[in-house]
Amino acid sequence: MILRSPLLQQLPESFLPEVSDFIDFVMHKHQNTIAEPKLPDDIAKAWAKWFKEVARLEVRTNEPHSEFKLQ
Repeated sequence: MILRSPLLQQLPESFLPEVSDFIDFVMHKHQNTIAEPKLPDDIAKAWAKWFKEVARLEVRTNEPHSEFKLQ
């Protein structure tokens, strides 16, 4: 999609992989900057919720059940 730009079409073909990698890098960096401020708060809330729910779980031990009796 971006490689169809008239400006990019004027570049030598050997440049295209490097340009494509750079565009991917910039897009990835931009996405991380947008998501980063929300991430720690969301993770902290998720872990707090998980620990709260786990603390309420009832733990039971399973006694071995066998149809065979020891003689």
